[in-house]
Amino acid sequence: MKKTILLGSLISASLLTYSVQAKAEDAAVDTSGIYVGASYGYLRVEGDDDFDEDKSAYQIFTGYGFNKYIAVEGSFIDFGEYGNDLANADTDGYTLGLKLGLPVTDNISLYVRGGQLWYETNYSVVGVNDSTSDEGLFAGIGASYHLNEDWTIKVDYTVYDSDLDVSSASDDIDNADFSTDLKFAAVGVEYRF
Repeated sequence: MKKTILLGSLISASLLTYSVQAKAEDAAVDTSGIYVGASYGYLRVEGDDDFDEDKSAYQIFTGYGFNKYIAVEGSFIDFGEYGNDLANADTDGYTLGLKLGLPVTDNISLYVRGGQLWYETNYSVVGVNDSTSDEGLFAGIGASYHLNEDWTIKVDYTVYDSDLDVSSASDDIDNADFSTDLKFAAVGVEYRF
């Protein structure tokens, strides 16, 4: 898994390096309009009480670019299952946020993004099973390489903040609130219509 992410990162870095060294095109890539895409990568779950794990996750997204500087983006992200024998969870969610870009060359853009996360978690704590829905925030940074008017390759790093309150599941569980950060480093592709 880590080898796949490392290979994807090296390929992306090679493309970025080639673009910087290559002769600039006459016109910059138009990044306005509707786009769809998917990303896959490494998820680091960091939480309270040894609720940590490294794993993979995926995301599908769609957005609308108003111009090369600002876009609105929504996504579905599957964080998968994480935890340990005593406490584990399976989380997925939806996001809606802003993406602010800064073109570096005609084909390379840096961006930041942030917004709202709505998620649902099915969990098991000491044999007590339940589910909860809640919301949190997310923020991330990334870089895009525009292959042409239609296709873009991107790498990004996003932190999703979630709190899991399972005190309603059982009154016998001490410290039944878990604060969890989901940190997602991913390689993705976009297609612009």
